[in-house]
Amino acid sequence: MNVAVIIAGGSGQRMGQDIPKQFINVYDKPVLIYTLEGFQRHPQIDAIEVVCIEGWHDVVRAYARQFNLTKVQWIVSGGESCQESIRNGVYGLEGRCSPGDTVIIHDGIRPLVDATVLSDVIIKCEKYGNAVTSMPYNEQIFVMDDEVSTVEYIPREKLRRVSTPQAYKYEKLRWAYHEAFEKKIGIYGSSYTNTMMVELGERLYFAAGSEKNIKLTTKDDLEMFKACLRADQSGWLK
Repeated sequence: MNVAVIIAGGSGQRMGQDIPKQFINVYDKPVLIYTLEGFQRHPQIDAIEVVCIEGWHDVVRAYARQFNLTKVQWIVSGGESCQESIRNGVYGLEGRCSPGDTVIIHDGIRPLVDATVLSDVIIKCEKYGNAVTSMPYNEQIFVMDDEVSTVEYIPREKLRRVSTPQAYKYEKLRWAYHEAFEKKIGIYGSSYTNTMMVELGERLYFAAGSEKNIKLTTKDDLEMFKACLRADQSGWLK
């Protein structure tokens, strides 16, 4: 079984809106629903769990009915941090997932996940035991020597940008979150499942990515998302 865990537990303060950014309406549809529809449509996704900000569970259930998101089976509460939210999602699958099931973790505010990207992350996870969506890094990266200068750079050929979706076998994922929270490893700051896995000594495997897979953090990101939707609509009209 392939289970998607959609992380929608954040408050989205940087967007500066009155409601969490995952529930902002874009062309009469919440951002989160665009994300969920991508997983609903994909034939290899069997079930969806939504990790939701407290107080919004009923809203997600209502939207799931309204938009016929039949694969949404479970809703659990998020935590104080991103890692706590993912942990809650992983623990919420205990007794529901088998050890060999594939769990795909994805940010609820990445609404343009491509079907081919999702397929590849599942395929790579089946082959290697995990897979992280990645892209080449095309800019030059320099290490600060002081606040105004540098004498060192990192060759961009050695770098990959990693985001979601990420896929892991459930047995390993469940072990990792119990281990990390018991030993306080890889759970603070900007840590995510991928960085936590590396800190726990695991090797990660790259899967395909897409430049369209943007994360909606600021108002500018929201405008970019709207532009992408308009471009797609124009394509449909040809």
